[in-house]
Amino acid sequence: MKAEYGELKDRFGEIRLFPESIDDLWHLRHLIGPGDLVFATTFRSVDTATDKIRPEKAEKRAVRLGIRIERVEFSEHGIRLRLTGIIEHGVDTGAYHTINVETGFEISVIRQWRPIDLERIERAVKASVYGVIHILTIEEGEAELFRLRQYGPESVITIMAGSGKGGETDTRAGFFEQVLVPLTAVSGPLIIAGPGFIKDDFIKFAKNCSSPLVDRAMVVETRRTGRGAVQEVIGKGVLDTLMNDLQLSREVKLMDEVLLRISQNGAVAYGISEVEEAVGFGAVDQVLVADTLLHDDGITQLIQKAETMRATIVVLSSDFEPGERLIALGGIAALLRYRVA
Repeated sequence: MKAEYGELKDRFGEIRLFPESIDDLWHLRHLIGPGDLVFATTFRSVDTATDKIRPEKAEKRAVRLGIRIERVEFSEHGIRLRLTGIIEHGVDTGAYHTINVETGFEISVIRQWRPIDLERIERAVKASVYGVIHILTIEEGEAELFRLRQYGPESVITIMAGSGKGGETDTRAGFFEQVLVPLTAVSGPLIIAGPGFIKDDFIKFAKNCSSPLVDRAMVVETRRTGRGAVQEVIGKGVLDTLMNDLQLSREVKLMDEVLLRISQNGAVAYGISEVEEAVGFGAVDQVLVADTLLHDDGITQLIQKAETMRATIVVLSSDFEPGERLIALGGIAALLRYRVA
């Protein structure tokens, strides 16, 4: 997700949002609600004057509209977010219109932003693949490491066989050893891409060297190397999968901790009444809430009260198993600083 903040006064104002993946559309589903004002360039039927007796089908033109939102619908299969409401700015004011938001579609949202909303935007931006995921493209005698940025792939280093010091770099093993060196600084997900079997041989070499990158590396077959291979990786949808995996991993760890503390009668609360009591005692460290409860006024007030006590709010997706387990516990749970009862 890309986000550009306008002037916010007491957290009210405009934020431009640019979803880059299906996961970002899911975030927008819970950031935009009834009453929000959304601006976007969209298509609308425009009647044109004609001398013909038989009426022609109205022409659709690109127009900039400001819609007061009444309904938000997210379709996973359609890969789009539908924002429906009344036009307040632009042509045909007072009429209804639906904005179809897809990846790569920019919108501007004007509303009163809650701290949890701003945290969600920040989390979506940080969870973006850009700056987190690295791609190593490799072929016989040449490898190039890329870091993904919002403006495109950034080349970190190019390694050629025989370019290092010592005669061993002229051998394949020496080349692999040289490639491993810059990868030690990569802490996030790593994609190893390229044609043929050399990428698989490199993984075997790294495993024999007991390199920790083996556990977080993903091998992708491509026809090209260099920037061309990066584009192929993106086109295969690999990045969307990695983003979902990163978020899911975080949610799994948190829910495992909640369930562990429940089994040990530890510092945990679950269900609205227990969490509300823990918040009242100021004992809450982290609040886990299912995304389906975010538009519940009572839950919102409870979350805001917890935030004033420096609690961290984590929203779990109901589309994944951790979120389903949380819903089974009442949709909300809290990891506590100490036991309340």
